[in-house]
Amino acid sequence: MRRPDQQTTTRPTPDAAPGTTPDTPPAGATGPGTRRTADAGGAARSPDPAGPRPAGDLTTEAVLAPYLRGQAAEFLRSLRLHHEHSAPADSGGHDAAAATRALRRSARRISGSLHTFRAALDPLWADQLRAELAWLSGLLAREHAYANRLTRLVEALHQLSGPALPAARGVRAAGESATTDAQGRAALGVGAARAGALLERRLTLARTRSHSAALQALGSSRFHAVADAVALLASDVPLAPGASGRTAEALLEPAERAEQRLLTAVAALPPDDTEPYNEAQDAAWHQARLLLRLHRYAHEVVLGAADPALTGAGHALDLHRDAVEAAGAAAAAARTPRIAPATAYALGVLHADQRHEVEAARTVFRETWPYAAALSTP
Repeated sequence: MRRPDQQTTTRPTPDAAPGTTPDTPPAGATGPGTRRTADAGGAARSPDPAGPRPAGDLTTEAVLAPYLRGQAAEFLRSLRLHHEHSAPADSGGHDAAAATRALRRSARRISGSLHTFRAALDPLWADQLRAELAWLSGLLAREHAYANRLTRLVEALHQLSGPALPAARGVRAAGESATTDAQGRAALGVGAARAGALLERRLTLARTRSHSAALQALGSSRFHAVADAVALLASDVPLAPGASGRTAEALLEPAERAEQRLLTAVAALPPDDTEPYNEAQDAAWHQARLLLRLHRYAHEVVLGAADPALTGAGHALDLHRDAVEAAGAAAAAARTPRIAPATAYALGVLHADQRHEVEAARTVFRETWPYAAALSTP
């Protein structure tokens, strides 16, 4: 796949050569290695409000190490807040949830940076800590995911069991009678309450088990080892031998590889005229979401801020993931033995509704993806 004319990663402005002005590009700055960003209209811009860093300042010692130390410090602050708000005397569940989200956020950024810039770090240390942080982040995410999934499905059931089915879900073949439509709405109304109760039992149980597993993990020796490793990272970043004196390419090349992987994955996404119920295609979208996250973190390291042009696309992929998981939960509940036909019918309608939400999220992603050239192969 050819790279689009406008790139998602911005190379920092090289140090100005003698005799050049800010409007005059230095020699060699207009070749294939030049990186620019563009908004949806194609205008060049800089995603860093403070302006791009000079290329000479992009060394692992000057950029990557401070970034990792800062994220490690944020991890430790979030952990302290989590302990404070999770105490039995503290009734602030909202504060505990916010601390958990902050803990996961810093863990993801450390883990993603260790993955992208592994060559500039001690590889054995980076691989071990990255695996442990991925374990911790995934463990902490489950309780939050089950709670959001239950809320999403219950709200969808309330909407679907209203006086009339939404047009997108109620399209009927020509000639289908209004009596059949009324019977379908009645069956859905009867089954929606039972389906909601079934989903609440299943997902609340799963959430409770995830909460217990998270509490158990946070008291385990494995977690304490992770916290100790992050505490050491807050003061000392184990760089690869000779990495402290490397040039800007030590950071730019891994960041550009992360960008290229993202563009390749987006170009390989199924076209928009595919069947929305083809769940085999979900994996490609999940992979694009993961690569977009890695690119965002690499962008933060190199430029000091995430690329704002990708905010909408990232949000669409998050909605896609939520809808896919909600549809899977509805389908799993429909496989419960000995449920009433009306309950199974309501769960089937709910599954179809969430698969339509999957397709809607894919459409939003295509509309908000600012680099249209990457959506189609030449």
